[in-house]
Amino acid sequence: MPVVLLCGGKGTRIKEMTETIPKPMVRIGEKPIMWHIMKGYSHHGFNNFVICLGFKGHVIKEFFLNYECMNSDFTVDLGKKDNISLHNSHDENSWKVTLANTGEEAMTGSRIKQIQKYIQSDIFMLTYGDGVCNVDINRLLDFHLSHGKIGTVTGVRPPSRFGELLVEGDLVRSFSEKPQTSEGRINGGFFIFNKEVFNYVTEAENCIFEREPLEQLAIDGELMMYQHDDFWQCMDTVRDMQLLEKLWQEKKAPWKKWGNKVTADVF
Repeated sequence: MPVVLLCGGKGTRIKEMTETIPKPMVRIGEKPIMWHIMKGYSHHGFNNFVICLGFKGHVIKEFFLNYECMNSDFTVDLGKKDNISLHNSHDENSWKVTLANTGEEAMTGSRIKQIQKYIQSDIFMLTYGDGVCNVDINRLLDFHLSHGKIGTVTGVRPPSRFGELLVEGDLVRSFSEKPQTSEGRINGGFFIFNKEVFNYVTEAENCIFEREPLEQLAIDGELMMYQHDDFWQCMDTVRDMQLLEKLWQEKKAPWKKWGNKVTADVF
């Protein structure tokens, strides 16, 4: 079951970081945020990725082309045809990554339609390349299989724009920098779709998935929401990036679940 990542946008709201690299390559710790997202899926047993490339897509291609050497010790035997010997492996040996050029100007719906040829299964997962979450992917999949509709979207409670004060009188008892709001839900990505969703999108560059395609799915009664009340954070601004970096450096990153073994119910 493939996981499709939308990684082609220009990241104009975080332009300070995206003049030379695409937004999914902005690093949290030592790795791009895209890698963190993929590690989350891999932790739940999903290792087949299709990445939709656009703006500065060559940077993402180079990242994966050089991944083995950059994450391993190796010996170069000059003068031989097969001259590189890797000495130690990384934890991503099970990953299979398809890198698809979907156009620098294409909108999300167009990108999804263009990678249809790489989707052989009846069901696939889809998310954005700039947001992390601690949603249980296997429970999300169980929910999708239970309702029989074309699509499932993870509905999240967005972080507040302002710090939250919990007080007793004038005494501050706790402060939370960016708490999740208690009211309302938004599209948090982390979708699951049956292949019929391809009937709702076109390759036209101006096909925006979040508009007519998702709106029509809802009108047709074919879109369900999985409620996620725990951590979710997109990286829209430099401040968002700094928050994620702070959580990572302090070893308090809620999205980091890998390292704890799980068994995926994958078919």
